[in-house]
Amino acid sequence: MANTKEKLFAEFPPVSTEQWEAVITTDLKGADYERKLVWKTGEGFNVRPYYRAENLAEVEYLGAEAGEFPYVRGVSKDNTWRVHQTISVECAKAANEEALKLLNSGVDSLGFCFCKSCACEVDVDALLNGIVPTAVELTFCGSNVEGLATLAKKVLAKYANEPKDDLRLNFCIDPIVRNLSVEGAMDEAAFDTLAELVKATAEYKRVKVVNVAGATFSNAGSTIVEELGFTLAAAHEYLVKLMEKGLTIDEVARKIRFTFAVTSNYFLEMAKFRAARLLWANIVKAYAPAKDCSCKMVAHAVTSTWNQTVYDPYVNMLRGTTEAMSAAIAGVHSLEVLPFDYCFEAPTEFSKRIARNAQLLLKKESHFDQVIDPAGGSYYIESLTKSIASEAWALFREIEAKGGYVAAFGEGFVVGRVKASAEAKDKSIATRRLILLGANQYPNFTEVADENICECKVTREVKEGNVLVPYRGAMAFEAMRMHVDRSGKAPKAFMLTCGTLGMARARAQFSCNFFACAGIRVEDNTFFKSVEEGVEAALASKADIVVVCASDDDYATVAPRVKELLGDKAILVVAGAPACAAELEAQGINNFINVKSNVLETLKDYLKKLGI
Repeated sequence: MANTKEKLFAEFPPVSTEQWEAVITTDLKGADYERKLVWKTGEGFNVRPYYRAENLAEVEYLGAEAGEFPYVRGVSKDNTWRVHQTISVECAKAANEEALKLLNSGVDSLGFCFCKSCACEVDVDALLNGIVPTAVELTFCGSNVEGLATLAKKVLAKYANEPKDDLRLNFCIDPIVRNLSVEGAMDEAAFDTLAELVKATAEYKRVKVVNVAGATFSNAGSTIVEELGFTLAAAHEYLVKLMEKGLTIDEVARKIRFTFAVTSNYFLEMAKFRAARLLWANIVKAYAPAKDCSCKMVAHAVTSTWNQTVYDPYVNMLRGTTEAMSAAIAGVHSLEVLPFDYCFEAPTEFSKRIARNAQLLLKKESHFDQVIDPAGGSYYIESLTKSIASEAWALFREIEAKGGYVAAFGEGFVVGRVKASAEAKDKSIATRRLILLGANQYPNFTEVADENICECKVTREVKEGNVLVPYRGAMAFEAMRMHVDRSGKAPKAFMLTCGTLGMARARAQFSCNFFACAGIRVEDNTFFKSVEEGVEAALASKADIVVVCASDDDYATVAPRVKELLGDKAILVVAGAPACAAELEAQGINNFINVKSNVLETLKDYLKKLGI
């Protein structure tokens, strides 16, 4: 066997980085290396086209296993996560009935959300009737701090006779992120309440009373690095404020739970969770805890709402599945896949079942839970983990230099950073550098929004003051399209394909996707043998917009002829950015669409011309 190995390695000698770079340079044929092959992320670092072992030379944690400090590879020796679903509580009895159904459908982590009611008023006995507390994790969330604290006392009293080590309860009290950052106000008395709960639950190893809602940043448009940096800063603020009230680092750190969003940025999200565990472990370690287990991060993941779409909503199923894969591979404590219709209606039984089964499939059929940190050791993932950790740590230190999260938030630093990132994403969506399927690219041409969907679901909320405002990236396109759907008009764009067949077809497909994003009905055509034939068909179709689709060489003669025959009976558009554009403009042809267009603003302009 040894001889075989020696022969194998002899046949495949190592290739140096210099050799790789030489071949790449040759293949580029003079093209700019950085521009062609380096991905410039919005996270503050660039991603190289390939990585090698030498890129990990300075990574110190590579020798650590799962369950060992600094917990990059996971906080335990396995990768079993809890399947979570949330129930909105308006009636305790109804919520209990739904909870019992979920427990018989594969869910082992239940969330009770009190967004429309106060948690302190709920009938705990009715809500938790028939639920075996040692067999399921229970999470209670809402914005009312005192209400949740009162509920916590009631739940603990109800389960007073249960084994303390077997109770898994989370009370999502978060005055810093949920109250201050989203609602604009925070009661300092909340920290006294939290200190009391930390003491009251000191003997409960698996009861958490603080939940840092990091998903808030992501769903307001932040980058992955910002979500991580701000979340860690807020969590550190809890450590400081509660230790100032006489609690130890071990007492406080063990009571904190984190909630992160998982976006469709597949590999970066894997790296984010690994970096999060690393950084949190080191933050807690700096306070010299009695045991390293206090440094473990309990991370709950929930699929993103920011990239969900109202149009072509079944695509949300696919988004949720790939996002769940990122979280499962990275290793999380629990995971919630949001229903595909979450963003525009009360989820149906079907949508909740599909969401639940997405991660059950990852467990039961794909066996993701049987592999610990499968991405570990990958040069790419380890390099991403290192880069995200480095950038998030720099942001964390910047916030600490400002006096901590609360102080930094008060001066507008947090909201300013998130707004800038959101604006950059919005621009990328408008110009299609960032794709949201069904919204700004590859729309369903025949789809019309359900009349039961309120326009408020596609309208971005505006709040005054220094607060974070969650929204969805597709909203601007959706609002435009819904306006067209409900305008009572049916604008049509006609593809006049002529000249060189290959370019004509390619540009017709591009143009169909372009105009359909605004709800404009498109009429595609294979090919017209002459301009005259094409214009005749366009006029017969009574189209509002006629898009000339040909090659750049054809446009100098074709476009003016179309304009002459078409007159003012429709808006003439040229698909592409031909070299003769200036000449065409001189002849009164001023409408062009191409891959560099701001799709959103261009479509709005055409709708305005159509009187919509």
